[in-house]
Amino acid sequence: MRIAVISDIHGNCVALDAVLADIREQRVDQLVCLGDAIQGGAQPAETVARLRALACPVVMGNADAWLLTGEETGTEEVTERLAAVRAWSLSQLSAEDRAFIGNFQPEITVELGPGWRLLCFHGSPTSFDDIILPETPDDEAVRLLQPRDGQILTGGHTHRQQIRSLGTALFFNPGSVGFPYSPPQPDGITPIDPWAEYAIVGAPDEGRFALEFRRVPYDVAALRHSYETSGRPFADEEIAQYRRPS
Repeated sequence: MRIAVISDIHGNCVALDAVLADIREQRVDQLVCLGDAIQGGAQPAETVARLRALACPVVMGNADAWLLTGEETGTEEVTERLAAVRAWSLSQLSAEDRAFIGNFQPEITVELGPGWRLLCFHGSPTSFDDIILPETPDDEAVRLLQPRDGQILTGGHTHRQQIRSLGTALFFNPGSVGFPYSPPQPDGITPIDPWAEYAIVGAPDEGRFALEFRRVPYDVAALRHSYETSGRPFADEEIAQYRRPS
């Protein structure tokens, strides 16, 4: 069994379509989304439509929950800009779209075969706000993840691809489909990388498994156009963050 794991689309359907085209060429048996799928980008309705058509399991991310409730449960400041984008995003979604998002799950388990399972969440198994970075100390990661024998754990939230061994368990982050970014620059702009990220995990066979991180280029000009024609607030500021392919 080969499972494609996507996360953090953030309403970037141009990037999602590129990933889905790549997945179709990879002999994948199942697709799982780790949340933060809709809020932020210029294509919230289009992204919902893709996920509804895929009928794949989707985890509830912190941005998904905030989109529906307006209640910030983490540490991010709710600025005027964020509030305006949220209001616009909601205006693009039907009642059926919002109900679809409301049915996202806190976590998803995929059975991989005898003695192995894939545990899917957004931040950690207990909170979609938990942050696990590559530089997070191992003891802190173990505290947040609570790994068990025979588990492959996967979460998103940080938009950074990583893999971490946890004894007889393993954790990986597939990166971000719609918003992979480089460190902030001196001018305050956070450059968004011109590719979409995801991962494919293969079910363990005799104790061995395969994990592949993928980066898929897509048409950044098409994404820029989607912002320019969307009516999304602060579109110019968002467009400025997207790096052109080198």
